[in-house]
Amino acid sequence: MIRLDKYLADMGAGTRSEVKREIARGKVTVDGAVIRRPEFKINAQMQVICYQGGTLPYVRYEYYMLNKPAGVVSATQDKNDRTVLDLISNKKRKDLFPVGRLDKDTEGLLLITNDGNLAHRLLAPRKHVDKIYYAEIDGVVTEDDRAAFAFGVDIGEKQPAREAHLEILDVNSDAQKSTIRLTIHEGKFHQVKRMFQAVGKEVVYLKRLSMGTLMLDKKLKPGEYRELTDEELKELC
Repeated sequence: MIRLDKYLADMGAGTRSEVKREIARGKVTVDGAVIRRPEFKINAQMQVICYQGGTLPYVRYEYYMLNKPAGVVSATQDKNDRTVLDLISNKKRKDLFPVGRLDKDTEGLLLITNDGNLAHRLLAPRKHVDKIYYAEIDGVVTEDDRAAFAFGVDIGEKQPAREAHLEILDVNSDAQKSTIRLTIHEGKFHQVKRMFQAVGKEVVYLKRLSMGTLMLDKKLKPGEYRELTDEELKELC
């Protein structure tokens, strides 16, 4: 059972104070009966709630795959920049959040949900969930770098970064440029950039390709999103 005002607020009908006013005005019905008490308890799974003439079905969890574009911050709100939640135009719940963070200039896979338990399973360091990135590097990435990453490089913290799998995709010795694919098992602040800084190189472009079993849909352009499929969600959980 859940309070009527909380139900409406959770479903994005407005703030608690806004929906309370609408309830008092008789704009909400439960199973066809007008309810004017915000504290009225309802069964979200069994009863039909209508708000301002339209049915407002209950959604407990939402799961969106977003291809995060550069220039957008991985936050629920920000005073200066557009956030990843601003890109989800048809969200039903107001309590969505990004699972982990991508830097403002980083692109790629980002899971948006309100499922805290799933987020914990994906982010907890002891779970060792793989995160795969594609990167373009200023500098020639070598086999020595690959070996250093496999051992664990010092990124200026008490503990070095965990061992990571570095795949060298292409090297242009004349231009001093490289492209790589990197698999890491943690998500420290600016981790990929700091790992390459530790071997004297700079990341100039970074894109996350996957997180655990969830792989970025190649059909999604930067800024586009879609709901997870049942199969994707089953594999994640």
